[in-house]
Amino acid sequence: MNTPRILFATTAHVTHRAFLLPFARYFRMRNWRVDAIAAGITSCSECKTDYHRVYEIEWSRSPLDPDNFTQAVSRVRKIIEKGDYDLVHVHTPIAAFITRYAMRGLRRVGKPKIIYTAHGFHFHRNGRPLSNAIFLGLEKLAGRWTDYLVVINREDEAAARRYRIVPPERVRYMPGIGIDLNQYTAERVAQEDIKRVREELKLEEGQKLFLMVAAFDPGKRHKDAVEALALLRRKEVVLAFAGEGPLRPRIEELAKSIGVAEQVRFLG
Repeated sequence: MNTPRILFATTAHVTHRAFLLPFARYFRMRNWRVDAIAAGITSCSECKTDYHRVYEIEWSRSPLDPDNFTQAVSRVRKIIEKGDYDLVHVHTPIAAFITRYAMRGLRRVGKPKIIYTAHGFHFHRNGRPLSNAIFLGLEKLAGRWTDYLVVINREDEAAARRYRIVPPERVRYMPGIGIDLNQYTAERVAQEDIKRVREELKLEEGQKLFLMVAAFDPGKRHKDAVEALALLRRKEVVLAFAGEGPLRPRIEELAKSIGVAEQVRFLG
């Protein structure tokens, strides 16, 4: 009996490290061959440990970058042809589109099946009209080459059905990417650890802590969180940001300019 094979594709390696490695281990425990492609993935030690093989892909997050089609498509196509996969699971808009575009004409007798998990469509009601039009158009086009579309929030589920990105019977809703409630539970945290963290963050008695974990890029909307804190006008509330990114200096300056710098912690 042939060993079943699966390929995970994302634009950047951080998506593998943040979300997909538990799935890789799951399939490996069931004797699947599990490979992955992404930009920067060969520098990720965890990825190289949990996947059988990783492939470096130099693709851009911009849907209009010509290198995505002149270079990435042929590279992805060769990897998939060589891998003889039963299942290709794509994530993040650019990697998902390029991989499915590269697979046109490769499938034989329904193999490999193509699943796209959307971690959040890049078109939405608060998006710019041009950006929305581009990303919706790409999603609808790539939907032709998709066996199943997995969405992780109800807004995306409604959009997928409204615009018929894939036939409705091939839309699957999953409430989030998954979290281990045995690990992330208050019962596992000792009171002395809570005290130590509060001392490190210089929290006074009675102060409440809100934590936001996200890279400092425009889509994460750190600006909204800081402005909401200012509107709240409650000195006993402290907001902590865990993450790095190009917008961090701008958000630090914003906190100072609107008078809430003392209530904001940047944890890196």
